[in-house]
Amino acid sequence: MRFQLPTRIAGTFTAAVMAITAATATPAVADDHRTARTVATIFGLAVVGALIHENNKDKHERRQTHQQQVRSKPAPRVHRHGTKTQPRQRAAPRPLPQRVNRKNLPQQCLRSFNTRNGKVRMFGRRCLEQNYKFVNRLPQNCAQRVRTHDGRRSGFGARCLRQNGYTLARR
Repeated sequence: MRFQLPTRIAGTFTAAVMAITAATATPAVADDHRTARTVATIFGLAVVGALIHENNKDKHERRQTHQQQVRSKPAPRVHRHGTKTQPRQRAAPRPLPQRVNRKNLPQQCLRSFNTRNGKVRMFGRRCLEQNYKFVNRLPQNCAQRVRTHDGRRSGFGARCLRQNGYTLARR
């Protein structure tokens, strides 16, 4: 394979040589050796730059030829005589991480209590203590005590907890 100097580099090199030639057109004869070294250094750097550029270009072309998109095919469906197509079986969902699971409150603890002022929806404290690990992390400003016809009840207000980012678990 024959090496060809790219036109952009050749043009840059030619311009540099012309500039150096114009600058060195002084009658100083003693600097002739120094000028020759400078020109040789610039030429050497241009050649090294061209080699690096060609090497990178070859790598880029190789990378593009080997990277082809592989399209995944859907799993074949099994057709049996006299039966419908079998649907894919799904794996059981993984449990939520604790940082997310901590914000899900158990559904069975949500109660509605009739009071003198109307209905109050809240999560019962005892139920939460039995069914929810993070009761001690619930916001204390959501704690409530209400008087019902059956006596006093304590728990956490549902609206207040929802405003603080807690949700009802769908279990």
